[in-house]
Amino acid sequence: MTGFGDAAAQHEGVNYAVELRSLNNRYFKASIRLPDDLSGLEPELETLLRKRVSRGSLTLTVTYKDTAAVSSHRINEDSLAQYLRQFETVQQATSGKAPITIDLGTLLSLPGVTQQPDRASVLEKARPIVRDLADKACAKMLTMRETEGRGVADDLIAHCGFIRERLDIVLDRAPRVVEEYHQRLHTRIDELLKRAQLEVERPDLIREVAIYAERSDISEEAQRLGAHLVHFGQIIDDAGDDAAGRRLDFLTQELLREANTIASKSNDAEISRTVVEIKGAIDRIKEQVQNVE
Repeated sequence: MTGFGDAAAQHEGVNYAVELRSLNNRYFKASIRLPDDLSGLEPELETLLRKRVSRGSLTLTVTYKDTAAVSSHRINEDSLAQYLRQFETVQQATSGKAPITIDLGTLLSLPGVTQQPDRASVLEKARPIVRDLADKACAKMLTMRETEGRGVADDLIAHCGFIRERLDIVLDRAPRVVEEYHQRLHTRIDELLKRAQLEVERPDLIREVAIYAERSDISEEAQRLGAHLVHFGQIIDDAGDDAAGRRLDFLTQELLREANTIASKSNDAEISRTVVEIKGAIDRIKEQVQNVE
């Protein structure tokens, strides 16, 4: 499900900010964007997210701005002095010629003159702050996802109710299909026998109807479909089910399997139309459960 969370803090002259975005995905996928100085935090931040989220495409962005004087580049005085001594030597060697001018910016760009702050020190200082901010941003994002999740749950329950109504129509229609087949078969045989002036044994007619009834019997599939719907609703109601999304995904496949079997066994136009409506609702459920964690 979609969601957004952010958090920010300032510590010892350093401004930290964390943003976390979540998009729909049936699997867990994390993209963590960190400044170079904090790149070492990536594994532990991904672990933190995995503990809180099991599904979704997550993008975690960390930024920081260090305005403290102690964090600025430092001048290596020994290195600078050595460069100056070399310039003096060159100037003495070129006595009487054009004087050598030294540009400060060029001087500071020479290798070894300036030194960056210790990256390990920066990382250790930032670790607890960034982890805390990531946890707060994740909490905000999950709150937003829960709000969306309640809407998804209501939608799934509505689809299940629609399937239940259509299944009742199928169950009401099924016995009449066999009776209508019996009547059509009896009428057709009577017409053919009158033309040929023959008679058919009643047991043979009953046997044929029984074979058709057995082949088109959908009671077992309908019972399983109804049981899956009940189980589906129980999973939605169980707020503490950590694997709800995957279980609902599996049940959706089972719902579709039973609906397809009913459609293949029933040789009736009205039942076929109703099953098409059931399968349409199952497809919409299938799309929604991809977003359920």
